[in-house]
Amino acid sequence: MDVLRAREQLRRRYLFPQDAEVPLEHEGYPRPETSTAVEKKEKPLPRLNIHSGFWILASIVVTYYVDFFQTVKENFHTSSWFLFGSALLLVSVSIAFYCIVYLEWYRGIEDYDIKYPALIPITTATFIVAGICFNVALWHVWSFFTPVLLFTQFMGVVMLTSLLG
Repeated sequence: MDVLRAREQLRRRYLFPQDAEVPLEHEGYPRPETSTAVEKKEKPLPRLNIHSGFWILASIVVTYYVDFFQTVKENFHTSSWFLFGSALLLVSVSIAFYCIVYLEWYRGIEDYDIKYPALIPITTATFIVAGICFNVALWHVWSFFTPVLLFTQFMGVVMLTSLLG
């Protein structure tokens, strides 16, 4: 079926008038222009912004006011949950360093999540289970505040790390 015949059938079907189709080259109808303008390079966002500053400051305040390190040191040996959580956190951080340092920096594989699809879910699962273990281990100290305190510490560490990298 040729183009002219197809257009004619569409006009008849939808009752378009003969002059409904106007070529774009006529005056009054701008031609689509190809973009020859050089795209402006976007300025990268600053590493230290209000959001990251808030989490870092909140983490410092929480660490100071709840005497975080002293409490962890005193309750370190009382629960096997803390040791299990520490082991899982070590596994999670080890996989993350393997991905970042070895695969991305040394081997030059930037899309390691595509080449090794199991790494990201394993790292995420071990980190979540480690967080649950830390919550169980420190629940008797801070009760309902434990998840809030640990999340604040986590976000402070993440934001501090993002400043470095």
